Amino acid sequence: MSKPVRIIEKKPIPSNAIVIKGLPDVGLVGLIATAHTVSQLNLQEIAYVDSNLLPPIVVLHNGLPHSPLRIFANKDLIAVISEMPIPADAVQPITQALVDWVQSKKAKITISIGGMPVPDRQNIKEPKVFGAASDVSVLKMLQEKGLNILREGYMVGPQALVMRYCAEKNLPAVALLAQSFQNYPDPEAAAAAIKELTNITELKIDVSQLLEKGEEIRLKARDLMKRTRQEMNRMKKSQEYDLPLYV
Repeated sequence: MSKPVRIIEKKPIPSNAIVIKGLPDVGLVGLIATAHTVSQLNLQEIAYVDSNLLPPIVVLHNGLPHSPLRIFANKDLIAVISEMPIPADAVQPITQALVDWVQSKKAKITISIGGMPVPDRQNIKEPKVFGAASDVSVLKMLQEKGLNILREGYMVGPQALVMRYCAEKNLPAVALLAQSFQNYPDPEAAAAAIKELTNITELKIDVSQLLEKGEEIRLKARDLMKRTRQEMNRMKKSQEYDLPLYV
């Protein structure tokens, strides 16, 4: 029986690399940030995800078909992006397959980038970025880097499962969550997340072009945000507003 999720490798995969994941979510923060990183660092496509759990969609770039869920890399960095929302029913098996694959490549650390919706986002000039970690040692590193720590709350969706599976496998992992609009593409929040990404790694990524093209990105990403919002509703994403009750 074939596996429900396959990662098809097209080129050699670097080991001991930093892995960033930017799947469509709140404000498309992770996707925008990761796509900008791929562009700025000129990462090359090395693999893609194939699964019958995904809709029968290809993305056309320069007239050629590509999987919407692709993996890019250079010798130090691996980036996972999806140009379509992951169906709610497919999030768990696809995320688990990606974490297993990352473990097989002996990645240095996995960093998931996403948004954290705030009701007064329009009044926030510089979004704050909060971090969570898979274990105590990684959490200490974030604190030493001066990152705001998300101490209480829920995480829902791909970032939540990445953290859960990495913690189960004792893999170092970080979630970077930028204050963002929930239902509108937020390139400014993506830029804030990239700045913290460069703070906790040795990556050098210029965000000036991302900020300059903010309005263009918002217009291009409207339809994707609409489809992503539908999947977020199926994932009960609104529960992230709640606080856990300890008894």
